[in-house]
Amino acid sequence: MRITLRRGGLTAEAETMGGELVSLRDRQDTEYIWNGDPAYWPGRNPVLFPIVGGLKGGKISIGGETYEMGRHGFARQSQFTLRERGEDFAELELRENPDTLRQYPFPFSLRVRHQLLEDGFATSFTVTNTGTLPMPFCVGAHTAFRCPLEEGAAFEDYRLVFEQPEEADAILPGADGCLCHDRREAVLRGEDTIPLDHGVYDRIDTLIFEGLRSRTVKLVHKDSGRGVQMDVSQFPMLAFWTKPNTRAPYICMEPWQGCAAYDNESGRFEDKPHCITLAAGESRTLTYTVSIVE
Repeated sequence: MRITLRRGGLTAEAETMGGELVSLRDRQDTEYIWNGDPAYWPGRNPVLFPIVGGLKGGKISIGGETYEMGRHGFARQSQFTLRERGEDFAELELRENPDTLRQYPFPFSLRVRHQLLEDGFATSFTVTNTGTLPMPFCVGAHTAFRCPLEEGAAFEDYRLVFEQPEEADAILPGADGCLCHDRREAVLRGEDTIPLDHGVYDRIDTLIFEGLRSRTVKLVHKDSGRGVQMDVSQFPMLAFWTKPNTRAPYICMEPWQGCAAYDNESGRFEDKPHCITLAAGESRTLTYTVSIVE
């Protein structure tokens, strides 16, 4: 089911399949979210839960038992229930079911709230442990923005601009998708800007950062300065991705609480980097916001 949200001159759409915000249009009817063209990538803005990235060998140990789960978890392929809605917001919920319990043996509630703001939107993930045992989880966003946004512009005309200069290496995935502590690339050396270049993503697939000082990052045109700004201050990791070797016209900005498996992980869920473990009845909410930059 598609749900339309409106506030001021902004319009957005949320989808119960996957719990995603799949459209954001401004007062000039400019669309900011990628349309999911399968010629490049059918995704748009998937919710990553209860894992981020892939597992080592596709398997994870929970309570001494081995479970299998696909990349980025099952939420993005699950039907959510609309729990609340208003003119400018929608709150969608996913609960455990026989399919999720085969992959992740916990009763849970995942509520995703999409709220239009004066100049963009906020998405909040609220995870609740509705069971009796400690429940580990990871969660994240995978928001794909059209790039270029302006007619006649090119992907390479855009920049990722951080709130402040950073000293940061990108953590790189290996051929098996696992991360390696020793496989890094110097990207930011006292700079605040990463120029977009398809060649970078053709070569290394994903730029993954951990522990950045900046609370925000902008995707903007180098001349006009138009684009979007994302506040990622509640998330310890941030990734940028576009499909390699396709010259795809989008870029994903991904705030993560968690990440793909490291090649030296123990294999136990609770040992995953940035994993959160909730006690029975406990909840945690994480929010990111997107603002239109004009």
